[in-house]
Amino acid sequence: MKASKQLLSSLLLLLTSLTAQADTSVLFIGNSFTYGYGSASRFYRADTVTDLNNEGIGGVPALFKSFADQAGLDYEVALETRGGSNIDFHLENKLGVIGRRPWDQVVMHGYSTLDADDPGNPAKLVASTREMTDFLRSKNPEVEVYLTATWARADQVYVDDRPWTGQSLDAMAADIRAGYDQAAAAPGVVAVNPVGEAWQKAMELGIADPNPYDGIELGKVDLWTWDHYHASDYGYYLEALVVFGNLTGKDPRSLGENECSGYELGMSRSEVRMLQQAAFEQLQSEGRVTADPLEIPRRVNPERCGPGQ
Repeated sequence: MKASKQLLSSLLLLLTSLTAQADTSVLFIGNSFTYGYGSASRFYRADTVTDLNNEGIGGVPALFKSFADQAGLDYEVALETRGGSNIDFHLENKLGVIGRRPWDQVVMHGYSTLDADDPGNPAKLVASTREMTDFLRSKNPEVEVYLTATWARADQVYVDDRPWTGQSLDAMAADIRAGYDQAAAAPGVVAVNPVGEAWQKAMELGIADPNPYDGIELGKVDLWTWDHYHASDYGYYLEALVVFGNLTGKDPRSLGENECSGYELGMSRSEVRMLQQAAFEQLQSEGRVTADPLEIPRRVNPERCGPGQ
């Protein structure tokens, strides 16, 4: 009798886990530009996502999860990250972790200069993207892969003797995007997340300062953190907004100026609204979202959002 009860209990637990499965699973594969180095975002809401490396990371995946929850979307979010890595690192060392299950969607990117040893050369990114997408499609032929084109680094533009010294941030962002566009030719890649261009859009709109080396203009934010290389909370927040809009097709402005994570990370309503606007304008220019600025119902625990959220 006792054994029968234990068996029944096990079956009920299994049934519960199956019925509780999310509508969509998404895996983030990346490096410090995904896990949020240099910011509070790094360990933000780590309990809401699954870190396959068990390092307690929240980062951009947790921000995406927060946005999805507030939009009423059922996403299971996981991540596999390693600082300073390109996609080839994950191919050589992490396929056993990545391949534990099939994924519905995968978001991934390589090194911030396309190639750490040969800045600006997309060859390694192109080859490793194709190999990784082939592996992911062997687990799920219908997987949707999104490549994140990362931002221009101020330390590569404004500092002497760097690959983009003397050029503009726009030029570096365009070079990075061109490399990702080449990589996006791999079967299974749906689109590129235009994060670098959304950063440039934020500067055009006047919410972000384009040069942290000469001080931050009053009323503007610094998208980079202290090293002028990685992102600040503002920069990672904008990255997550772009990914959210691109994967879901929802206007990032639909999250509203009272969006929960922006509040928790200490952003003003104006800053949240303007960063959402930058993400929207870049995604709209590429035909990835249509205008729908009205706020949609939020389904998060109000205790985690603070007063007035």
